[in-house]
Amino acid sequence: MEADIFEYHKEECSVDTESFQGERRKLIQPTSLKDPKLEKLKEALVDWINGTLKPEHIVVQSLEEDLYDGLVLHHLLSRLANVHLPVEDIALTIAAQTHKLEIVLEELDKRLGLQDSSQIKWNTKLIHNKDLLATVHLLVAMARRFQRELDLPSNVKVEVVTVEVSSSGIKSTVQTEVLTEDNNTGSDSSSSTEREDPIEQLLKLEAHKVNTVKKAILHFVNQNMSTVGLQVTDMDKQFADGVILLLLIGQLEGFFIPLCEFSLTPVNHSEMLHNVTLALDLLNDVGLHLSSVNPQDIVSQDVAATMKVLYALFKKHKEK
Repeated sequence: MEADIFEYHKEECSVDTESFQGERRKLIQPTSLKDPKLEKLKEALVDWINGTLKPEHIVVQSLEEDLYDGLVLHHLLSRLANVHLPVEDIALTIAAQTHKLEIVLEELDKRLGLQDSSQIKWNTKLIHNKDLLATVHLLVAMARRFQRELDLPSNVKVEVVTVEVSSSGIKSTVQTEVLTEDNNTGSDSSSSTEREDPIEQLLKLEAHKVNTVKKAILHFVNQNMSTVGLQVTDMDKQFADGVILLLLIGQLEGFFIPLCEFSLTPVNHSEMLHNVTLALDLLNDVGLHLSSVNPQDIVSQDVAATMKVLYALFKKHKEK
């Protein structure tokens, strides 16, 4: 039976057993590769990568073909964790690519808190060999760690053939491997709570606790806006047109936004929406990814959306 399973997979995927003599390798079953859930997960990860790396004009089309040389992973690590590694940006040779991957993956494993090697389902060789299973495992772990609010398809599983080739013969087993958890299970409901945006959690608390945080954020804002003679008293209304938000971002991040780029005295909804959209784009450029915030919500004076943006700035700059 075991030999039959392997022969089936060998015929479908043209696996050369001599290429991994003495190794243990996992291969996704052909039927699982066509699973719509897996396709949706791959699409969600591609969209996430492209959204994150949009300011750097990096576009990914295939998880297998576009991540193996380390360039995309290097830039993702830089954008998501503000980590800058001493590696060349473009590695052309196999030796340079694997060296770069080793450095990037070593740093990623640290950032992901994976000290136990048994928890790590990827390595330099697998990623460089364009192994889809390892690549997806890595990207899901990165998304869960660096952008917890990202909505990935849940309960994605694949059938995997584990093949071991030795001088005595071939041994293969088939098992189900989980790529993303089922959000309806008890174990994942707790992790889902942990991934919930801190502002969403805050707004579920008593009013006086919400007001305490609002006051702390407003104090932080006014401290930084005092140099330009502005004071904020109403968090929702005064940020709705995007003007103070843009000035605050410029003040905190240390750059000047040309007046021709936004409307200093917006008079209609379109101008306000333009200002807020520009502000969120700038935040994305400096590493604050707020994909769950819609510019329209801030213009509409949505409390949660406004607080998410200000809290992100507060959290980044409060200790500076």
